[in-house]
Amino acid sequence: MPSKNSAGRLHLVPTPIADDGDATHFCTTCAFSDACIAVGYGKPELAELHCLVEHVGPFQAGEHVFRTGDPFRAIYAVREGSVKTRLFDREGNEQVLGFYLPGEVVGLNAIYPDHFPCDAVALENTKFCRFSFPAMSALATRMPAVQQHMFRLISKELGAVSLLAGDHSADERMAAFLIDLSVRYAARGFSATRFHLSMSRGDIANYLRLAAETVSRVLSRFRAQKLIEIDGRELALLDPDGLRELGASLLPDQAG
Repeated sequence: MPSKNSAGRLHLVPTPIADDGDATHFCTTCAFSDACIAVGYGKPELAELHCLVEHVGPFQAGEHVFRTGDPFRAIYAVREGSVKTRLFDREGNEQVLGFYLPGEVVGLNAIYPDHFPCDAVALENTKFCRFSFPAMSALATRMPAVQQHMFRLISKELGAVSLLAGDHSADERMAAFLIDLSVRYAARGFSATRFHLSMSRGDIANYLRLAAETVSRVLSRFRAQKLIEIDGRELALLDPDGLRELGASLLPDQAG
């Protein structure tokens, strides 16, 4: 169980930040390292890919990484921080499309129609690796592991709407959202049970198509049920199995 500090606030394990690796190792949150290492590609073999990378940022909270309609020239892999994507309807209402964490790639939905179909906005101090997409596409044709990983990332992007699908309760949606975050953090070596919610309650509600008041009520109910401990935006999952069971109908099988 997470401990409290002398002021009574929830004490969480600090979230590690990305590093730049070294001559033979990738950055800790590299979006392509897993696929490449699995087939024996190390940093020396991927020198050409590394040359395509430009480190950009930091972007401060609220700053745009790209805007709707900007020409598509690159994809952005989050090194540190987090991002939300959004668009506005004809009435000017914001619609949150997704959240991106370290090691995840933003901008894949712009491959067609060759411009960004949404805004990407930093939720906190955020840094990226920016990959030239035309150059990367050319490299991928010569390196099957990179090409296959690109296809995998695109497929994952297309499947990311599962939390919004169907007629599910607010509790189911929130439980699935928290477990989804847990799985994604764990995949990159972060804590699966203790993390900072960089997104606001309003953004979470918008993404899950719920009212902000509903999100607050659900989180309070989860806390009373000893499923979570929450203090502001600091969150600890006390009963991940219970949350996973509650959100099971919205989660892919591999999340279990």
